[in-house]
Amino acid sequence: MMRALRVLNAQRPTLNAQRSIQIVGRWALEVGRWSFPSLARQMQSLSRYSSVAFVLATLGAQANSPNIWEEFSGEKAFAHVQRLVDFGPRPPGSKAIEKSRDYIEDQLRRSGWQVTRQAFSDDTPRGKIPFVNLVAQFSAQGKPAPPSFLLCSHYDTKMFDTIQFVGANDGGSSTGLLLEFARVIGQHRDLARKIELVFFDGEEAFEQFSQKDGLYGSRYFARQSRSGGTARQFLGGLLFDMVGDRSLGITLPSDSPAEMARDIFGAAEALKLRSHFSYFDRELLDDHVPLNAIGIPTLDIIDFDYPPWHTAGDTIDKISAESLQIVGSVALYYLSEFALKPLNR
Repeated sequence: MMRALRVLNAQRPTLNAQRSIQIVGRWALEVGRWSFPSLARQMQSLSRYSSVAFVLATLGAQANSPNIWEEFSGEKAFAHVQRLVDFGPRPPGSKAIEKSRDYIEDQLRRSGWQVTRQAFSDDTPRGKIPFVNLVAQFSAQGKPAPPSFLLCSHYDTKMFDTIQFVGANDGGSSTGLLLEFARVIGQHRDLARKIELVFFDGEEAFEQFSQKDGLYGSRYFARQSRSGGTARQFLGGLLFDMVGDRSLGITLPSDSPAEMARDIFGAAEALKLRSHFSYFDRELLDDHVPLNAIGIPTLDIIDFDYPPWHTAGDTIDKISAESLQIVGSVALYYLSEFALKPLNR
């Protein structure tokens, strides 16, 4: 990347330093009128130089600021996934999922987000189970406009009695991705205030997906959003699920919102990553469904061609930082240049 012009590697002068230069310059000019004309001219040049250096340093800082999609770190996202996997299986109501909740909340707060626990319980084939969605909004002074776009993931893992299922990709990869989004977006306050991060509990069915089994967290969030009147504030949303496969191939469900899918493909094309994104040959039942049902257009970013899905083989070695980098970069490009660009003007 080209770097902006720098003057003698000068850094931006502090306000006090600028004032000092100006004061000394004026003094030298007054004295120099009768004794040191050469020195006076030099000090006048120094004063002007400080102003030029200030302007160039400012322009240089702006020119060197990376695009937001270039700030995303697949390595950092991967490190979050590793921490979650280290907690072990994380089904709803378990001690391990409570540990993961604490970790997620801590990381969000470190990045400047306020977290609300949306706790509820629901009837399941395993009886009454407690669930907790985590909803994060960026900390801001005063009363800013409500967020207008959702970024979502589920953070639970499927309950198995016969295998050790740690869900590195299914439950882990998308959660690590959102935590890295929180860090990057949190450095762009105007954008961050437009975003709401949601970590759904209970995405997995205890037996088989049906209207009453599975998607517990997203169904509850949708009901609360509709009854509370907040659903209408959201222009759209992205759901991430299983986005870390080493052989990455994102497969958008066939019923994806057409304009959103077009723009995601456009973002991938712009970053020369289009080969990793395509359509799936059918609809998918995932956490985007309850959101679309209440009028929030939501796109499911998922790689459903994943052989270790719901097996003991869904371990950390099956995912990669490179795949997380691809998805994270494309998503941030989409947010910046498509979904929220009109709002940034």
